[in-house]
Amino acid sequence: MKIAVHGAAGRMGKLVIKNAVEEGFEVVQAFDVSRIGEDAGEVAGIGNIGVPVSDNVEELSCDVVIDFSVPSATMKLLEVCAEKGVKAVVGTTGLSEEQKKRIEVIASKIPVVLSPNFSVGVNIFWKALEMLAEKLSDYDMEIFEIHHRFKRDAPSGTALRAGEILREASGKNLRFVFGREGESLRSDEEIGVFAVRGGDVVGEHTVFFIGFGERIELTHRAWNREAFSRGAVKAAGWIAGVDEPGLYSMKDVLGI
Repeated sequence: MKIAVHGAAGRMGKLVIKNAVEEGFEVVQAFDVSRIGEDAGEVAGIGNIGVPVSDNVEELSCDVVIDFSVPSATMKLLEVCAEKGVKAVVGTTGLSEEQKKRIEVIASKIPVVLSPNFSVGVNIFWKALEMLAEKLSDYDMEIFEIHHRFKRDAPSGTALRAGEILREASGKNLRFVFGREGESLRSDEEIGVFAVRGGDVVGEHTVFFIGFGERIELTHRAWNREAFSRGAVKAAGWIAGVDEPGLYSMKDVLGI
């Protein structure tokens, strides 16, 4: 399987290149707006692989492209994927609702795996949230997340997806409340979502189910980004065998 990496000079892109090579996949292209002309393997710290970094996604020619970039660049890439019939694994977060709708249209032409978090553990975490929200729908539900100081979007895509799961599984039309201050008596129709940024924290998410006299806390902590990059490479291997266009998630990849 021939893989391209979009966002190759970023923290995630470098790890994807490293893990893809370790898994025996052939990295044939690398795209970014920096480190142009440098060897992608050297950029990733694994030695020369004979693939220069390019900023021209119009040159895309591979079986699957793995994308960890920024929303505007992701959308341009996916338009090229649809035109050339290239399957895509998208891990970029901070996508707008309009962009997500456009991705749904593109996914009617090609297979796309879209996930705000490719960690296997996080996806099991989400599955556990479904069960808890179904059984504890009358409990107050709150979400806390903390990430490194360089993260662009807040709250994280993982936290927002957790909130969507709580709404769907509880059967309630709960609204998100992003932080509180002043007079803010809690209602039964809300989920509090709180984001903290600092240092080099890779990612931590806790969901609270708070009743009277007890509470349950479900937490996922990541201390290494390889949890995400290895999941993305796993998704690329899976989607390579998918011929039917559609918008897929890690639930499909993991069969849960």
